[in-house]
Amino acid sequence: MKESDIRRALRRIVHEIIEANKGIRNLALVGIKRRGDFIAQRIADIIKKTEGKKIPIGALDITLYRDDLQLVSEAPIIEGTEINFDINNKIIVLVDDVLYTGRTIRAAIEEILDFGRPKKIQLAVLIDRGHRELPIQADFAGRKVPTSKKEIVDVFIKETDGADSVVIHSYRKKQKDTKSGQGKTPRKTKVKQLFITGEKNNA
Repeated sequence: MKESDIRRALRRIVHEIIEANKGIRNLALVGIKRRGDFIAQRIADIIKKTEGKKIPIGALDITLYRDDLQLVSEAPIIEGTEINFDINNKIIVLVDDVLYTGRTIRAAIEEILDFGRPKKIQLAVLIDRGHRELPIQADFAGRKVPTSKKEIVDVFIKETDGADSVVIHSYRKKQKDTKSGQGKTPRKTKVKQLFITGEKNNA
């Protein structure tokens, strides 16, 4: 996927954010680590070019707020939250790469509320893939992608991965070996590459 595809999607998100909030007054961005914070920085850069003003930007590490923390690791890696501005009465736009079950966003909202009482919290994501487990919805999405739960959506960005792309992977079901009764190891198969502009390449 070309860098320009993601750039166009982010520009569209910026225009929707500005239109929905009638400008950027009291607006602030908070990206969810990792990748959401870099995407938030890109959005902030576009807003500065569009509106001529710099808005506050922060980053959240939601590790300690996860509802499955006890299942993840005995020693989770903590990267640290960086919010160096007063969030009270601010319109906070949470930014993430992929919206899936909604549990990451729930954790992010809980952490933000520990910093104060914003006027409003909105959500911007690059990809909305559905399958929500909590009543959470994106206010701004670069692309809504119908997926099955057997598929994995990978977002790669230059800041962390060296290139920009969005790829959907599929895993074959674990099949039973009729002779031994043992399960076979699932094989990972790339099924398609998603272009934010709406084009698809089947692989």
